Amino acid sequence: MSQHLFEYLRLGSDVLPSLADLPWCEDPLGDDDLQLTLYCCYELHYRGFSDVSDDVEWDPEVLRFRRELEGRFEDALRNCIQPSPRAALTPADELAAIIDTGAGHPSPSRFMAEEGTIEQMREFAIHRSMYQLKEADAHTWGIPRYAGPSRSAMIEIQMDEYGNGRPGEAHAELFADTMRALGLDDSYGAYLERVGAPTLATMNLVSWLGLHRRLLPALLGHLAVFEMTSVVPMGRYAAACDRLGLGPEARRFYDVHVEADAHHGPLAATHLVGDYVSEHPESRQLVMWGAWAVMEVERRLAAHLMACWERGASSLRTEVEPTGRPHLAAA
Repeated sequence: MSQHLFEYLRLGSDVLPSLADLPWCEDPLGDDDLQLTLYCCYELHYRGFSDVSDDVEWDPEVLRFRRELEGRFEDALRNCIQPSPRAALTPADELAAIIDTGAGHPSPSRFMAEEGTIEQMREFAIHRSMYQLKEADAHTWGIPRYAGPSRSAMIEIQMDEYGNGRPGEAHAELFADTMRALGLDDSYGAYLERVGAPTLATMNLVSWLGLHRRLLPALLGHLAVFEMTSVVPMGRYAAACDRLGLGPEARRFYDVHVEADAHHGPLAATHLVGDYVSEHPESRQLVMWGAWAVMEVERRLAAHLMACWERGASSLRTEVEPTGRPHLAAA
């Protein structure tokens, strides 16, 4: 799938195939090729590729091909996530109940705080760079899609994510500082070929939700869970930085999230989601489905990391063949 896309983007071949004519993948959420292909389709809506015309962002063939990929992605998510409505709970309490289902699952943050190595900390940062170097961008697509009290909560959260407009203070910029402190390449997309489907699916989920207006309620549920589940893990990663002898530049990203998300979590539960569901009660099921979806893709990534680390293996793809992928644009 990715080779067909890359040839089309770089060489301008006439047509992209139908997915029905390509080999079937049994697990779209875990298929490296499908997730890489979808990620690169979405990248056309972010910074794009330096060797691909900006006009390709709206190329009908690419959009048709992406829609087929999204169809498989959505079907796989809906097949593994079939939540039971809990209308007796407030929206905030239902979100908390969804988050509680993650208790007992593998915890990379606890592992890193207690025993993870500096190399595993680097690996973790590489995985997270797929999202963190464009942190907040996909959620921001939701802002022009609706109005009302909930929108103000979203704007407040997003302003904080962008450092309230102060150069160097956006959370994506702070994460780049962390990567440099770990001795990693902080350039945009530098490690795309080193991560697999579990990582790419976490970013593809939020891109998919952000790009489709029909999925706005799920995007709000996704953002709420992100904010509500941040404080404890971020505190653990900050502690891991101290235990590993890393300086303040490495841990500042995590410290900022501990402070900001202590406010963002309640704000997201009560106002971002609570106010939205009050105004749009018919949307509640989709809001909660978005919350379940982020829990599922994050669970898969955590399971991948811990399975690798517990057997003393790298969580990164180590044998990477050249893909012919277009070059990601730096800005």
